[in-house]
Amino acid sequence: MKSIHAVAVLLGGAALAVSCNNMKQIKHLPYPDTPRGEVVDDYFGTTVPDPYRWLEDDNSEATAAWVAAENAVTQNYLEQIPFRGAIRERLTELWNYAKESAPSKHGEWWYYSYNDGLQNQAVIYRTKEPGTPGEVFLDPNTLSDDGTVALSDISFSKDGRYAAYAAAASGSDWVEIRVMNTADGSLTDDRIEWVKFSGAVWAPDSKGFYYSAYDAPESNVYSSQNQFQKVFYHALGTPQSSDVLIYEDREHPLRYFSAWPSEDGKWLFVIGSEGTSGSEILCRKVSEKKFRTLLAGFDHDYLPVDCKDDALYYKTNEGASNYALMKLDLNRPGKPETVIPESEDLLEWVNTAGGYLFAGYLEDAHGQVSQYNYDGTLVRRVELPAIGTVGGFDGKKEDTELYYTLTNYTAPSTIYKYDIATGGTTLYKAPEVNYDPSLYVTEQVFYPSKDGTKVPMFITHRKDMKLDGQNPCLLYGYGGFQINMTPGFNPSALMFVEQGGIYCVANLRGGSEYGEEWHKGGMLANKQNVFDDFISAAEYLIAQKYTSSERLAINGGSNGGLLVGACEVQRPDLYAVCLPQVGVMDMLRFHKFTIGWGWVVEYGSSESEEQFGYIYKYSPLHNIKEGVSYPATFITTGDHDDRVVPAHSFKFAATMQHCQAGDAPVLIRIESNAGHGAGKPTSKRIDEATDMYAFLFQNIGVPYKAVKK
Repeated sequence: MKSIHAVAVLLGGAALAVSCNNMKQIKHLPYPDTPRGEVVDDYFGTTVPDPYRWLEDDNSEATAAWVAAENAVTQNYLEQIPFRGAIRERLTELWNYAKESAPSKHGEWWYYSYNDGLQNQAVIYRTKEPGTPGEVFLDPNTLSDDGTVALSDISFSKDGRYAAYAAAASGSDWVEIRVMNTADGSLTDDRIEWVKFSGAVWAPDSKGFYYSAYDAPESNVYSSQNQFQKVFYHALGTPQSSDVLIYEDREHPLRYFSAWPSEDGKWLFVIGSEGTSGSEILCRKVSEKKFRTLLAGFDHDYLPVDCKDDALYYKTNEGASNYALMKLDLNRPGKPETVIPESEDLLEWVNTAGGYLFAGYLEDAHGQVSQYNYDGTLVRRVELPAIGTVGGFDGKKEDTELYYTLTNYTAPSTIYKYDIATGGTTLYKAPEVNYDPSLYVTEQVFYPSKDGTKVPMFITHRKDMKLDGQNPCLLYGYGGFQINMTPGFNPSALMFVEQGGIYCVANLRGGSEYGEEWHKGGMLANKQNVFDDFISAAEYLIAQKYTSSERLAINGGSNGGLLVGACEVQRPDLYAVCLPQVGVMDMLRFHKFTIGWGWVVEYGSSESEEQFGYIYKYSPLHNIKEGVSYPATFITTGDHDDRVVPAHSFKFAATMQHCQAGDAPVLIRIESNAGHGAGKPTSKRIDEATDMYAFLFQNIGVPYKAVKK
């Protein structure tokens, strides 16, 4: 293959285009003249050109110049939208409410996160008594000048004397672990670097913690492939160089490993995985040196829940598509014992508190909770105060009460207190919001996909909505990696609904809303089912007169960005606007960057002839065709995204701009000092949402109308 050398990127070479709607037309500047190289790959006899391979080099001057040129085109276009400022103002108002987490007790203190409204990062507070004013314990906003350093994890030693936090800069997955004395908030000298997908997991004696890390990258910190994750033990007060290697696997460089110690300090487990699904569990007594395989991988999922009386309680989908809770004797491993059997609803999680097991279920994609004894007998089904997504129900065995959260599409997270003995729920804290929730409603519908499968979808709208086919509509989806799309509050979506828009979330195959079979129905060779589910959702919304193709936008991020890209190139006639965010667009090369190899279990790999065959058919980048009129497209990514490297979006944008035959704009917005999304400061979230919705309204021909105060 030919290599692409540094090239100059200039503005020019493309005709001016206009937005196709009934409002004032907006012209964008000519797209950058993006040189097309001569790179061609051969996949089992199929030749595949990759003309923009040079954009994969995120350190080159040519790529930096292209990024600057594309951002200039995008910003010039956005600045012409007359209601952009009004959208920003309303989004800021809707975002500006106090956000608080459920408190959890460590030592003598109850800790919780709190954002007073528009702070870039939530602050960690603590109090001696829940409900009384707290004091600042850790303010991540002081870790950087622009709010781009965020906490990805914080954990407390069992004795409550120490807190270890993992901090990520500019949205990167790389984190640094630091340790604080909880007595006075001072930092210790402990500093752990090159950690990814891990925090500090404290040993029961509180003298140190386990963590997972990689060797320092030799080059390209944000795009080089990561291999050989190792598990270490760090003793407090010692340098990282003296940390004890607990586990490594020199034969399998592309596996994840994490430590999980039992609370009694007797057992140590290592959970291994080859990607985003499928795992195995190794174990040993802490007094021993060698691990043994307890639950062999990687055909099923195993997740430890508790270790009690030399028995491991774990959640699994082995022989139970909707998951079950099992128990295994560690001294005499044999046939596992069923504690909580599989049911008709997905067993999403199991937590422990107060000497009980709390099981979270999904019933048609919304939460239910049941309380069990350790022998599996049902204590009660928890009476939740509303339909939505439940979080929490976790604590220590000596707790008599716990706190949990409940949220949905029209209400932010509300905190409740739960009495473990009686099952009584009382309101702890409800947020004060800048809108009237009574104006809106969420309905759930079930629509047929292409193959007849019934797929659920949540539809949120104003109560006075009319089914006339003229409503603006935003359809969101994900469809992968066992990730469930359950009800949750989004200020941006609420702003859209406030304007008379309809916000829809489809529960596509690939998630696990209905168990592992639902997941398998949308992975590997079945991935096209996910796109069919999403396309069918769009067709249903049009057929039922919620909206029309001229008013419909689709949106998704990461794997959902892949979803939007694939559906856009397969059915460009179906939507007015496409909004792919940090998407996986190059399905032939995703595994070559950072931890992309971990997605092979979900997607397959172009290095397999069989898997190449079905991946190539839907890869968004490789199915863009010249001479096609594509919808208005607004692509977003971050320059520090080391999960889905920005080259995916770069190459997709360049190809789409080259092939676009219609007048609809194809723009890319590349955020600086931003990553895949986790930890993104509030200011950047509002900025991105402002631009995305301004583009959306402009290109469906519906102007934003300022809200009357």
